[in-house]
Formats: sequence, C-alpha cells, structure tokens
Amino acid sequence: MQTWMGQPDLDEIDVATVLQALADPMRLRIVRLLDQVEESTCTALDLPVKVSTVSHHVNVLRHSGVVSTRIEGTARPSRLRRDDLERRFPGLLSSILAATPPKA
Repeated sequence: MQTWMGQPDLDEIDVATVLQALADPMRLRIVRLLDQVEESTCTALDLPVKVSTVSHHVNVLRHSGVVSTRIEGTARPSRLRRDDLERRFPGLLSSILAATPPKA
C-alpha cells in the first residue's frame, strides 16, 4: 500500500489556482520535467536552484492539484496528476505542455 501526501480532491481543484501555480517559470519547468520523466524526487530534478527551492515549488504544485507526491521512506517522489487534470479541465495540461517554452 502506498502512502500519499495530502492534495486537493479533484472537485476542489480550481483552474485559477492551477494557472497561478503554472505561471511561475520554475514551476512550469518542473512540470515539463515531470512530464518527461513521469516521476521524480526534488533532488533528482536537474534544476539550477537549491533542493529546498525545488521542494517549495513542488509543494505549491501539490497544493494547487497539479502534482501528487507519495511517501517512500525518506523520499518524496512526485508525478503529474495528468488523468485527474484531464477529467477536471479537458485539454488544459496538454495545451500547456505543448506550448513553446519561454526562452531562458
């Protein structure tokens, strides 16, 4: 049995909250990376910021309903809530992921 960290139920996810979370360039980058690798811990994501910063951003994404995070010993692997978001807001996540990323 897997243990998951708290996250909003599907019917509690608000599109404005999701868009606000994804408006941050680092969080959008995290979502794009999770889309590629499917699941990852904060330490395994290749980002130019401290792990504590990545953890903060993943926490914001989890509370907004974009990612889910499970507890695996001391690790906290996260993944996109792709199916949930597709049911709640059809096409939203796929459109965001298909959009051309901003230039660094």
